[in-house]
Amino acid sequence: MPEARSWQVREWLSHRLSRGRRELDRMRGRGLREWNRARGRGLREWNRVRARVRREWRNTPREQRRTWQLVAVSAATGLVVAVVSVLLAGPWDGGRRTAERARATEDGVPGERHGGPDRPAPSAAPVLAALGTRPAPRSPDSGGDAVPPPTGAGLADTLEPLLKDPALGGERSVAVMDVTTGQQVFGAKAGTAIVPASTIKLATGAAALSALGPEHRIRTSVVAGAGKHDIVLVGGGDPTLTARAVKGADHPAALRQLADATARALKKRGAGPYRLGYDTSLYSGPKLHTIGPNENLSPVVPLMADEGRKDDSDHGPAPRAEDPAADAAGAFAGMLRDRGVEVKDEPRAGKAAKGARTVASVRSQPLSSLVERMLTTSDNDIAEALSRQTAIAAGEPASFEGGAKAVTQRLRKLELPLGGARIADGSGLDRADHVSAGLLAQVLVRAADRGHPELRSLLTGLPVAGFTGTLRTRYAQDAVGRGVVRAKTGTLTGVNSLAGSVVDADGRLLVFAYLTNGTTDATGAQRALDRMASALANCGCR
Repeated sequence: MPEARSWQVREWLSHRLSRGRRELDRMRGRGLREWNRARGRGLREWNRVRARVRREWRNTPREQRRTWQLVAVSAATGLVVAVVSVLLAGPWDGGRRTAERARATEDGVPGERHGGPDRPAPSAAPVLAALGTRPAPRSPDSGGDAVPPPTGAGLADTLEPLLKDPALGGERSVAVMDVTTGQQVFGAKAGTAIVPASTIKLATGAAALSALGPEHRIRTSVVAGAGKHDIVLVGGGDPTLTARAVKGADHPAALRQLADATARALKKRGAGPYRLGYDTSLYSGPKLHTIGPNENLSPVVPLMADEGRKDDSDHGPAPRAEDPAADAAGAFAGMLRDRGVEVKDEPRAGKAAKGARTVASVRSQPLSSLVERMLTTSDNDIAEALSRQTAIAAGEPASFEGGAKAVTQRLRKLELPLGGARIADGSGLDRADHVSAGLLAQVLVRAADRGHPELRSLLTGLPVAGFTGTLRTRYAQDAVGRGVVRAKTGTLTGVNSLAGSVVDADGRLLVFAYLTNGTTDATGAQRALDRMASALANCGCR
């Protein structure tokens, strides 16, 4: 047998060993039935290797058999050890032996978790490693440079039966794309624009990051007023500004820190009393969303603290202040008084003079962090603020209409498919929003593109199935998708959607967008969407 032939056999055996190990690893995320299937596959894999070794041995010249024998025996032995060790260990579920899992849940029933903080999420390494930082996995079987992407036929066999679930309603738009090639590998009315709900936040985030850059920070300032003892608190549109105590280096901009800096500066200027005004002129147009007063969204103004919440929450629905700017200014006045600054009367709304001298200022976290928070918790206040920041960057009015126009313009500059698209707000609360699954999938492909590093936080901010954000209480009984699926959710009455990323069984990064309208059972629709996402993680689909 020529030396090249021997090298090919060694490569083939090495690949088979790796493939067998991957097969065994996938057992850990399945129940007993899946484990039994995987055991059969592992044994069949061993039988194929053994048969191939026998054939190659018969075709190998006697003088080369000793070297070849060492290679074959080493590879085959490794595969046998891997198979036997798992067979002896018993079935796995969710990354643990089933017996261990049973002990871990004795004190609680698995299922939805409605309170408490996010659990530590699995590492994003499988996703980040596939974001254009390395070549796709090699495929010795095919002789090519990379494992081929899923095929349309393979994905159709997997997804089309799931799409027949009546819980998904009467209107669907579905797209699955391979990140490495940038090609759509499956679609079902992928270009049809329907109501996306909160998955439109992906488009909002992409537009803001593209227009402003991931390191952009939003400034809240105190400037000198018209009189010697006048100061003005100027809202810059930071939706994460907080009146609460903060700790550590990485925290939102804090009114307390702004009050510290302002008090120091004013004490150098001399005694008061001072009059405090507040400026909200950065935004224009209606403050209230078309849905009206709602616990899911504060009146949209450029000055607010803690999103105008009247309770101690930091995400989700909550009672909101009718005038969050006035409340923030009132809180700031109290902080100045606590620091020894005499503030006369209550703060009044007014516009700061152009070019007024800055007394003190604080800045938000980087825009990339705001986008991550928006996506993880589906924060409507951040979404509407980022829409307006995009409008300001484009020279458009900072309003619902101006933001929608600016976001659409940025998406067009990113060369995204806008056929049938209509964007009415940044949050997805407006049912006038219409986009296609193809558009959202393309947004995610751009986020993974080496040429668009500014968009990377669109991927890192996605909730992790079973662990963080709006997916924290989902996938509780889905060991395949839990910790692997990362996706933005969308929910309105009659609307359910899911768009995100997943690494498939062959290690390829896929992105998907599943939009459904006309649903009547929100829980059933969510479970159907979750099954579709997990199906991508569970197959090579060729």
